[in-house]
Amino acid sequence: MKSLIAMTAFAVTTAFAAPALIPQPVDMKETGGTFELKPAAVITYADAAAKPTAVLLAEQLRPATGFELPVRPGTEGDIVFEVRKKESLGKDGYEFVAGDSVIIRAASPAGLFYGAQTLRQLLPPEIYSRTQISRDWNMPTVEIRDVPRFAWRGLMLDASRYFMPKEDVLKFIDTMSIFKLNTLHWHLTDDQGWRIEIKKYPELTEVGAWRDSTVIGHARENRKKLNLDGVRHGGFYTQDDIREIVAYAAARHITIVPEIDMPGHMQAAIAAYPELGCIDEDVSVKPMWGISQIILNPEESTLQFCKDVLMEVMELFPSEFIHIGGDEAKKNQWESSERIQQLREERGLEDMHEMQSWFIKQMDDFLVENGRRLIGWDEIAEGGLAQNAAVMWWRGKKGRAGTEIAKKAAQDGHDLVIASNSHLYFDYYQAKDKKNEPLAIGNFLSLETVYRFNPVMEGLTEQEAERILGVQGQLWREYMPTTEQVEYMAFPRALALAELAWLPEEQKDFVPFVERVTEQEKRFNVMGVNYRPVKTK
Repeated sequence: MKSLIAMTAFAVTTAFAAPALIPQPVDMKETGGTFELKPAAVITYADAAAKPTAVLLAEQLRPATGFELPVRPGTEGDIVFEVRKKESLGKDGYEFVAGDSVIIRAASPAGLFYGAQTLRQLLPPEIYSRTQISRDWNMPTVEIRDVPRFAWRGLMLDASRYFMPKEDVLKFIDTMSIFKLNTLHWHLTDDQGWRIEIKKYPELTEVGAWRDSTVIGHARENRKKLNLDGVRHGGFYTQDDIREIVAYAAARHITIVPEIDMPGHMQAAIAAYPELGCIDEDVSVKPMWGISQIILNPEESTLQFCKDVLMEVMELFPSEFIHIGGDEAKKNQWESSERIQQLREERGLEDMHEMQSWFIKQMDDFLVENGRRLIGWDEIAEGGLAQNAAVMWWRGKKGRAGTEIAKKAAQDGHDLVIASNSHLYFDYYQAKDKKNEPLAIGNFLSLETVYRFNPVMEGLTEQEAERILGVQGQLWREYMPTTEQVEYMAFPRALALAELAWLPEEQKDFVPFVERVTEQEKRFNVMGVNYRPVKTK
């Protein structure tokens, strides 16, 4: 009898493998039972604030199951959502109990949404299918209490080097949302293309959104002789496109932070409106990668252009932060211009670093006047940091100036987002054997290196560390011409990012994480998301 009881207990407890959740919940207990999502299942919401999540989950579960899944008000149902004010859960935390039914509670709709994504991951991988699958929809019963480590859990998507169609952006947002990532930093303008419609300046997209050619191969191979493909490339998002994308992201509790890079990385804009530049000659949208010498002039008329652009950007994007770039602004043309040297003296500025700081401060004041906050790459602090600005720290390699700038910004009370190129640049190779990998910009960044990164830099006090809003992975697209390549470079490293952004540092464990990623690959296969297999040698 004892053997039979033991075998029965064993069968119950091993009916499911350990839940392959990414990110791993902070506190989870398996209770040894099974919840089955049945054809007659009903989803209910206890309060109006919970209704959108309930409706969205039903929409996400119907294609694979073929179930009707009606959504009704109330507290009795197979899946129940309830907003319950609990300070300890914060904005994004949630409680999840699966037994005879599934009950998801949170202090806000965002927390409910993250609980719903946990439910999807607990179900078989086929739940992500867009077409009906005939099978049982069982999952293990668990009790979860989950709260993220960081508020900003983001990815930066570069749409300027290569235009990404709207449908692909929506798919990318959907994929992000599964892993509780909540910020899409959208890099919309650069030297190689302007991707956002601005009504007041139509030539930004008529001219600036198109380049006549693109460099072939790696930029370093083209230093002596330029090899171009001769193929026109471009595209842009209409304002209606952007409204649709912003709303789609908001429904999945993803904030889109737009970036309009200035005063450098503006060659496409200057190609459209030459009067914005510093030299008396026309320039084209840049076909090459690398840093351009072309820079905006800092005249009052150019400042007005930037404010006009940002005004339309703010009308489209409700995000608290607006990113103005500020990186890699080569100042040679400023230095050699008599007019700009005269402006520097008139403005009482010491050098051209202070000129850039002055320029950024004008944008900061303008954004604050309009109820927004400025964020920029860490170079915005060179020459002095604008009072209200937040810093995105990217120059993370040892000995780089950005590290000290970021520390000082935190010490001076400025907010930080950690985007370090040493650990969070997903345009780097994923293997040391580069011959068997797609062309990339260079360097090697393994999944393990991303996972083991601690975003809280050494030398900060506890109070200063609280200035860190969160972390962000970067997908610079010089060598990612297709959406499939973007996905390959993002996944699985974005999964490591999601977990390090969510879990307390002491709970991270790379080996079981890798095993959970292998299970996630099954979901990616169903979803049609490209990825690099985690166990590829």
